[in-house]
Amino acid sequence: MDTSEKMFAQACEVMPGGVNSPVRAYRAVNMTPRFIHHAKGSHIFDVDGVDYVDYVGSWGPMILGHSHPIVLQAVEETMKNGLSFGAPTGRETELAQLVISMVPNIEMVRMVNSGTEAVMSAVRVARGATGRDKIIKFEGCYHGHSDSMLVKAGSGALTGGRPDSAGVPAAVAGDTLTAQYNDLDSVERLLAANAGQVAAVIVEPVAANMGVVPPAEGFLPGLRALCDKHGALLIFDEVITGFRLAQGGAQEYFGVRADLVTFGKIIGGGMPVGAFAGSKKLMEHVAPTGPVYQAGTLSGNPVAMAAGIAQLNLLKNKEIYTNIENNAAWLAQQLRDLEAQYQIGCTVNQIGSLLSVFFTDKPVTDFAGAKSSDTERYAAYFREMLKQGVYLAPAQFEAMFVSAAHTIDDLTWTVTAAKLAMQKLSAEK
Repeated sequence: MDTSEKMFAQACEVMPGGVNSPVRAYRAVNMTPRFIHHAKGSHIFDVDGVDYVDYVGSWGPMILGHSHPIVLQAVEETMKNGLSFGAPTGRETELAQLVISMVPNIEMVRMVNSGTEAVMSAVRVARGATGRDKIIKFEGCYHGHSDSMLVKAGSGALTGGRPDSAGVPAAVAGDTLTAQYNDLDSVERLLAANAGQVAAVIVEPVAANMGVVPPAEGFLPGLRALCDKHGALLIFDEVITGFRLAQGGAQEYFGVRADLVTFGKIIGGGMPVGAFAGSKKLMEHVAPTGPVYQAGTLSGNPVAMAAGIAQLNLLKNKEIYTNIENNAAWLAQQLRDLEAQYQIGCTVNQIGSLLSVFFTDKPVTDFAGAKSSDTERYAAYFREMLKQGVYLAPAQFEAMFVSAAHTIDDLTWTVTAAKLAMQKLSAEK
């Protein structure tokens, strides 16, 4: 029994499933989770000192790599003055100004503590501003674990085989309508059938919690037009895409305006931070200037704000985005070439620095395509890649994240590991 196995056995005694977030339990890949000791750049190291090339990146925020010295310095200097005050600091304003300067179409920001909280609050603002109750989301898109969003969700909910959750009241779920990602007709039908009742359409502009599924041409502009036609707001959940696809996130990358935008831990350099943002007119519905209540003792935490300021200032360098997108595109093509050679039945999707290997020979353009994946084959692939020192998400329905810290050597080794894994899968067919 290695150290991770011993630590997991201890954890199972005091935490449900031995973890504090379900996908970490490695149940989808039939393994004991690796317990991580430290990370640097593009690599993480487990408690037994095993070195892995990391494509999880704390589920996305480590776009600069782990333990970036400038971000760590900002944290270390700030924490000397105290960890939390529950009172305003100048860093909150500074980070908000940075976000506004980099992201199109927003004028005000409210800091929160997670992507889940950001989405929950943005939905409340949409309902408060429009006086309507219903929300349209997309099957397989994950927007955190608030009650109204755990309806046909993706990510960990999907990985566990239960896209919905026990404990969500039917009355709450009843106001969440579900459309099909990349299918505008399904959205229009819902808007027409619920005329004057839909407060907002919320979407991951790039679906990244059923694996990576890019928007079809015309899908996002079509959502904008439908929302305008029916008087609903358009919410971009940019917990994954924000500051990752581009400085201005999906709004900049696709040239489509959202009314409200949510962000996650990337704006805190990986610390527990989230935010929701929009026009001044919409955001002034939020207390204390308006009737939509939202609060949090740790919102705008000074240490998290310092980390975020350091990271976003570094992300003003647009070459970062060009480089990581080029690297992700190269890696995706190498994986496609291996599939063509070994014929193991997989499809590789990639956009920006996000990619996924789906174990299906069908194109994956929606939730149905993602669900056609052979999760047992993915689990076998994952185990072989881990054995070769490549750390992927321990579930089929997640993204790979390429960071600015990934080197040519990292990428080349990843391709070598994938070749060995695909050879083994091909031999077992």
